[in-house]
Amino acid sequence: MSVLLIAGSPTERSRSAALLERVGQQLAQRGITVERLRIRDLSPQALLLADFGHRSVVDAISQVARAQAIVVATPVYKAAYSGVLKVLLDLLPQTALKEKAVLPLATGGSPHHMLALDYALRPVLQSLGARHILPGVYATDAQVTLTPEEAYVIHPDIEARLDEATTTLISEGLRLPQPTAGFEPIAFSRVRCSV
Repeated sequence: MSVLLIAGSPTERSRSAALLERVGQQLAQRGITVERLRIRDLSPQALLLADFGHRSVVDAISQVARAQAIVVATPVYKAAYSGVLKVLLDLLPQTALKEKAVLPLATGGSPHHMLALDYALRPVLQSLGARHILPGVYATDAQVTLTPEEAYVIHPDIEARLDEATTTLISEGLRLPQPTAGFEPIAFSRVRCSV
């Protein structure tokens, strides 16, 4: 089992990355292989010019393909997910998330942007074929604070929600039965009919 953590913030350190790191720690503690993809580390020129042959883009698409589940974290700007995340999602193949569970995480300045997860990000994840999009976790800037030592502290309520979301990802996202092609065959002797 492997989970890919996608950091969709354009900055080196961010509140959304702090949420993502918390989920990554919880997954690793439960013995699940975790890979990381920081979009800001990809070639900006390759992203903006849709250079599908560029090594960083090829590697990113390969990481998405290998993962059994995805956790994507983004800051919310102007009621939408980050532009760098949008650019990456636009470069993914149309079925890149097929048969994958996705856990969305987001941070924003106020609770007013909470619906960006459901109304901006969820439809894009759905269009990429995600099998199961779990309920997301949204935190405001006041719930992920920066200490004088430059470390982020996550409010206990948000930590509890992240832990619950991680448990749900493991139980529902990584262990979902594979879809079958139709109904299970039924022996004729088991068929009952009433007239």
